Amino acid sequence: MTNINSLYNQAVQLLQQLIAIPSFSREEGKTADLLEKFLQERGVQTHRKMNNIWAWNKYFDASKPTILLNSHHDTVKPNSGYTRDPFDAKIEDGKLYGLGSNDAGGCLVSLIQTFLYFYEREGLKYNFCLATTAEEEISGVNGLELIIPDLGKLDFGIVGEPTLMQLAIAEKGLMVLDCVAHGKSGHAAREEGINAIYKAMYDI
Repeated sequence: MTNINSLYNQAVQLLQQLIAIPSFSREEGKTADLLEKFLQERGVQTHRKMNNIWAWNKYFDASKPTILLNSHHDTVKPNSGYTRDPFDAKIEDGKLYGLGSNDAGGCLVSLIQTFLYFYEREGLKYNFCLATTAEEEISGVNGLELIIPDLGKLDFGIVGEPTLMQLAIAEKGLMVLDCVAHGKSGHAAREEGINAIYKAMYDI
């Protein structure tokens, strides 16, 4: 049986390596290389499309349900308020600092180690599909969306994203509409014309 302390230490070391490599959205090639190599060195057969890396457990059985373990390895750019080197993954007072350590590096390395814990086990009731993906921070089309067709049937998903350790089962989401309202010019004093702003208010 895999030693939990060993998996924990591997997770911390991997996270420190990920933080040290700039991986802004659409620029995640080097962290994808690291993740691919990390998994392959542990005997995992990986698949890659652009900067997305995925794998299934060793004894995958298509007749069983599949659990997706997913998180992302891209980050936003550090803002001007940073007081530390964002790429220096230091541990102080039990906390690991660095850009992407929380969103979503900690989640990612935890899911990777979970996958490795179950990877070579036979007789599981479920399959596991690990997907480490790109472009999450910009909702890009070359992240998880790109590889979903390659992952096959998924029955359940655990997605790593900071939630203050509270289980989240849904997100509010975001919808953006670009609309045009047409009016008719006229003299305001004589109440002529049609104000496009008033028309748009009903739709808003």
